[in-house]
Amino acid sequence: MNFTRWSARLPGTQRRTAARTDAGEAHSPGAAGSVPAARGEFERHGERKGRRDGAGAGAGSGDGKDGTPTGVPALEELGVRDVLDGLPALVALVYGPDHRVAYVNEAYTDAFGPREAGTTAAESCPELVELGLMPLMDQVLRSGKPRTVKSRKVQSATFGTAHALANGSGTVARDGSYTVTCTPVDTSGSGGVLIFAADVTDHAEAAERLRSSERRLRETAVALQRSLLPQELEQPDDLRVAATYQPGGTDAAVGGDWYDVITLGAGRTALVIGDVMGRGVRAAAVMGQLRTAVRAYARLDLPPHEVLQLLDGLAAEIDASQIATCVYAVHDPNEGRLVYASAGHLPILVRAEDGTVARAADPTGPPLGTGGWIHTSGTIDLAPGSTAVLYTDGLVERRSEDIDEGVASLERALAGAKGSPQVVCDRLIRAMGVTAEHDDDVAVLVLQHPARTGQAAELFHNAALDLLGGIEAAPRARAFATGVLSSWRFPVELRDLGVLATSELVANSLQHGTPPMRLRLRRTDRRLIIEVTDGDDHLPLRRHAEPADEAGRGISIVATIASSWGSRRTPGGGKAVWCEFALPH
Repeated sequence: MNFTRWSARLPGTQRRTAARTDAGEAHSPGAAGSVPAARGEFERHGERKGRRDGAGAGAGSGDGKDGTPTGVPALEELGVRDVLDGLPALVALVYGPDHRVAYVNEAYTDAFGPREAGTTAAESCPELVELGLMPLMDQVLRSGKPRTVKSRKVQSATFGTAHALANGSGTVARDGSYTVTCTPVDTSGSGGVLIFAADVTDHAEAAERLRSSERRLRETAVALQRSLLPQELEQPDDLRVAATYQPGGTDAAVGGDWYDVITLGAGRTALVIGDVMGRGVRAAAVMGQLRTAVRAYARLDLPPHEVLQLLDGLAAEIDASQIATCVYAVHDPNEGRLVYASAGHLPILVRAEDGTVARAADPTGPPLGTGGWIHTSGTIDLAPGSTAVLYTDGLVERRSEDIDEGVASLERALAGAKGSPQVVCDRLIRAMGVTAEHDDDVAVLVLQHPARTGQAAELFHNAALDLLGGIEAAPRARAFATGVLSSWRFPVELRDLGVLATSELVANSLQHGTPPMRLRLRRTDRRLIIEVTDGDDHLPLRRHAEPADEAGRGISIVATIASSWGSRRTPGGGKAVWCEFALPH
C-alpha cells in the first residue's frame, strides 16, 4: 500500500515527532517508509517556523547543519507507518465502497489479530461489524465529514501482546469498549476511511460499577420508603380502598410521600395522605415519624382539625427545617360524608355516581410545622356510588404549567375513571403521564362508597331509637335491641350478648350523661355495632370495681364481652360510646 498520497493529509501529522530506535534507518534518505511527497510541506513548515523564531536563534543553539535540533530526526525522515504502528490506539485504514482493508497498526493486531490486506471489512473485521461501524463508514464516505461514536462494546474482544503471540502463550479474552472516530481520507483517488479507536474499557467498567452502585443505593432507598408505608391497607366494612406509590426519577433520593387508612371503630374510618417537602433519607425519616404520630392521634378519635393541630406542633419539634403538607379525613357511614382538615395540601376530589366531580373547598391551613395557626374542619359529601381521591403534588405538578391546571386535568381524568379503586388508581397515573422517569414521587389514595343493592344490601342495616330518659329508658332499649337483633337473624348467643351490651351502655348514659340520648344499632357484613350518644362530653373510663361497689362495672362488662369498645366526643358537644361484635363467618 502506498501511503505517500494521503500521509500529508492526516490531521496533525505535521505536528507529530517520534524517536527512531534504528539510527541508520533514521538518517537514510532512501529509507523505507519515508514520505517524499510530504517533504515540501514539511520544508515550508520549517521555513515558516524559522521566520517566526527570527535570526537570533542561530549560533550556540545546538542545531544541526539543516537547522534540526541535535538528536531529533527531521520530520521528512519519519514514516507514517512507523508513527501509526507506535500509537497505543487502534488504527485501521479501509478504502472503497466495500471498505477493503488497506492497513491495521500493531495495537489493532494485538487486540483483534492480523487482518489480510484487500479483504472487505465485513468479511475479515467482525469487530467493526459488532461496533456498528459499517453504516457509519458509509455515511463518512458520502458526507466527507468525520463521525465519532462513544463507548461501543465488543463482546469477548481478544487482548494480548506480540511477545505472547510469538511465544505461543495465547491471548487473554475479555470484553472491550472503544470510542471510535471515522475520518474520510483520499487514497489514490478513491475514498477511504481512517478508523481511530481508543480503548476505554477501564472507563466503561468504572462507569458501569458506578451505575450498579447507584442502582443498589436507589433500590435500598426505595425499599426504605416502602417499608415506612402501610404494607397492607386496612379494608373498612363500608368502603373499598386502594393506594399507589410511585417513586420519582432514577436517582437514589426518595421523597416523603405517605398515605394511610385507619379504622377508628363503630364503622368510622380515617384516611390520611401527606408529603414531606424535599428528598432523601431525612425526608423519609420525618415522614415515618409523622405517619406513626397520625396513627397514635387517630386512636384518640379526635376531630380532623384537632389531629392536625397536634401534628403541627410535633412537626416543628421533629425538624423545624422540614415542611410537610397533610390531609386528614374521617368517614362515618351514618353521615354519608367526609369530614376533613387540610394543612397546605391539595384538595380532595369526589366523583359522584353520575360522573360529576366536586373539589373540596376551604378550609385549608398552612403546612405542618409553621405553628401559630388554628386549623378547622370542613365536609364534603360521599354518597353511595361516590369515589374520592386523595393525592400528592407529584401527580398534578408540572414545571411547564400552573398547578391549578394540573388539578383541573386530574378532575377531567377522574370524571371518566370507572372500576375498582385499584383500577381508578392505575388509570389516573396513566392519564397524568406518570412514568418510571417521572421526576417526583407520587402517592394516590382512592376510596369508594359502594352503592349496594340486592343481596349485598341485605348484609347492611341500621336501626336507631331516641331515648327520653327516665326509668322506662333501659327496658325500652332492651326491648328494641331484642326485636332488631332477632329480625336480623343473629344467633341466640350473639343476640343475648348484644342486648346485654345495649343495657349496660344505656345504663351508663342514664347515670353519667345528659339528654338527648340516642341508641343506634348497625350491622355490616362483618360486625355488629352498638352505639349510645348523649349530651355530656365526659368520656367514660374502664376502672376496677371493688366487690362491695354497687356501680362501676358496666364498661368493664362491655369490654369483656365485646370484640372492641371505645368512646369519642361528638361535634357540637356530647359523646358517643360504642362497642363491636365480630359476626361468625
